[in-house]
Order: sequence, then C-alpha cells, then structure tokens
Amino acid sequence: MPVGERLRAIARSLEPFSAFYRSLPPTRPADFLFGNPHEPAPAAYVEALRAAAEPVDPARYAYTMTLAAAASAIATGLRGRIGLAVHPEDVTITNGNFAGLAAVLRTIADPGDSIVYLSPPWFFYEPLILAAGLRPIRVALTLGTFELDVDAIAAAIGPDTCAVILNSPHNPSGRIVDARTLDDLAAALTDASERYGRLVYLISDEAYQRIVFDGRVFASPVTRYPSSFLLYTYAKTLLSPGSRLGYVAMPAAMPERDELREALVLAQLLTGWAFASSILQHAVPHLEGLDPDLASLQARRDHLCDALLRQGYELLVPEGTFYVLVRSPIPDDRAFAQALAADGVWVLPGALFEAPGWFRISLTANEAMVDHAIPRFARAIERAARGGA
Repeated sequence: MPVGERLRAIARSLEPFSAFYRSLPPTRPADFLFGNPHEPAPAAYVEALRAAAEPVDPARYAYTMTLAAAASAIATGLRGRIGLAVHPEDVTITNGNFAGLAAVLRTIADPGDSIVYLSPPWFFYEPLILAAGLRPIRVALTLGTFELDVDAIAAAIGPDTCAVILNSPHNPSGRIVDARTLDDLAAALTDASERYGRLVYLISDEAYQRIVFDGRVFASPVTRYPSSFLLYTYAKTLLSPGSRLGYVAMPAAMPERDELREALVLAQLLTGWAFASSILQHAVPHLEGLDPDLASLQARRDHLCDALLRQGYELLVPEGTFYVLVRSPIPDDRAFAQALAADGVWVLPGALFEAPGWFRISLTANEAMVDHAIPRFARAIERAARGGA
C-alpha cells in the first residue's frame, strides 16, 4: 500500500473520533474527556523545569539524544520502584510514549509483521502499528471484567508475530494485571517464540505504573519476561501531557540488547528526532523523585464512583490510572455522551476506543467539575430509564 494511501486509511479510522469531538458544544464546564490537567501544575514540577532551563554551561541547549545523568536516574528509579535491573545505557529518552512506541516498532519489526494488542486499547495503538507498515491483531479482554485472556493472546500469535503490546495499569478500564497472569503470559510468549523460531517481544506500556490505588503493589510485566521493552511517560504521573517526556528501557536480561540499543537510537532518529528536549532531560533527575498526588486522585475516584453507583450506573472502580469506565444506560454510548455534553458534561464514548456500550471518565477533572457533573449524571440516567436519550 503506498504511504499516502496508508495514511489516508489511518485518517479514516480516526474520523469517528474527530467527528464526535467536532459535535461537542463549545463550552465545557465539566470536562472528563482526556487526561488533561484542570489545575495548576505542581510547584515542584515547575521549579525542576526552571532549574533545568538555567544555561549553566554551553551544552545545556545543545543537541541531546539521551543524557547520561537522566538515564542513570531512571535506571536507579526502576530498580527501587519495581525491582527491575536496567543498565543506564539501555535507557533511551523519548518525547513521550507516542514516539517511544513508534521507535520500538521500527526497531523490532519488518513490514508485514503482525503486532498483537489488547482491546479496548489506547486509541493510537492501531494507527501507530499501521503507520509502521505492520498488521494489527486485536485480542479482546474478557467481556465486562476487562481481564487478560492469556489463551486468546496465545491463539492470536502466529509465525509473523513480532510483539504483543500490554498496557497495565490499563487505559481505559483501570485494571492491573496480577503477577500470576503475568507469569502465564510470559510462559505463553516463551512457548510461541520457541514454536515459531523467532522472538516474540513484549512491549509493556506502563504510563500509569505510579498511579495505583488502595495500597496495591504494581507488578511490572517486564520483571516476568526479559524480552521486553518498558515504555513510560512522565505525562501521566505529573499531569503534564504538553511536556513530551518519556523513555524506553530494556532489562539487563534482554537478549542481544547491544544490537537493539543501537537500532533503537537509529529508529528514534528516523522517526524524526524522537528524543526529548535537552531542558526536559536535564530535569529528569529531579522529576524521578516526584510522585502523583494519589490521595487526592483516590478521594476523587471514591467520591465520583460512589455517586454514580448510588445513581444506578454499572462501572469498574479503577485499581490504577485516572480513568473510570462506566456502562452506558442505553446501547448507543455516543448518543448518551452527546446528551451529557448538551448538559455540560463531556465524557468519551466507548465506541471510539473499541468498547461500545461504555463511556470513560477522566479523574483529572477538578473538584468543581465533579460537583457540577454529579447531578447531571443523575438526570441523564433518569432520562434513560424513562426511555429518553
């Protein structure tokens, strides 16, 4: 398929999302659509960027691929937080997970290879796979509970499968894959690699690894399966999606990591200089020590989920992430989302991320938005019960 035609196909796949966004009213008193911040950035985050921007030496604003001090801080942080042994030279800093995933796909796959991803997904997995000239293979999570189906993943892997993308904690459901299931997945990937005579990699999207509720312990898939790439973005932890900063890390046990390291750097260059800006990289040693305000996020989760449950909604109380997945009280989740939008509450309909019949709420909305929305959620489900939209 010519590149132009491929990109047009990707644009067509995203058109329902664009059409829904264009249909929304111009005012958004309660915006639960995306993970955008609706409160000022934390003072410690701003101070770290301010300090990093000081031109203390001529190289501060020079070309920067991956800053050694930043990579060392990340490797130390991974060892302390999730018990993963990573050499600093096996960390490459990216301008967010968009770039990280694009670079990894170009590093490990050839055109025509297939990539398995789990549905419902982050809605850019499939476009990024297609953009790399690869074939997306969709595997559904278990209906209603959104848990990992290892047997279904194993059945989807074929001789041309290069990798499986796993997102835990999972956007949009908030589920965290437990350690036993991760062990089963590692066994299935090992078996498939041996059966087809090629390594099936695991791409572990851990954007929300630090946003875990109720005292749970997050188990990283990378600690279970050494042939893995860990993708991380600071955008979620620090509620700063406009500051494009993340990384790709390979565990010390990754096979052929020297060759992969060189290929990954080349892929970042050819993706369009997919490294983070020098200023952001100089801030990483400070940002690594900053944690999200879990107490506030969890309190907001509890407040909103309790209200929705009392009103009669069916939902998943998230174990992690800052999203709540709610079943639409009418089959047409887009119509229900548009009815909410007309009443000043913006949510993301599940049909746009392969979860028809559901909608997603982002907990990054502020308290005033939550208070504004709760009575309107009540009115919406009452209208639905009477047979209205």
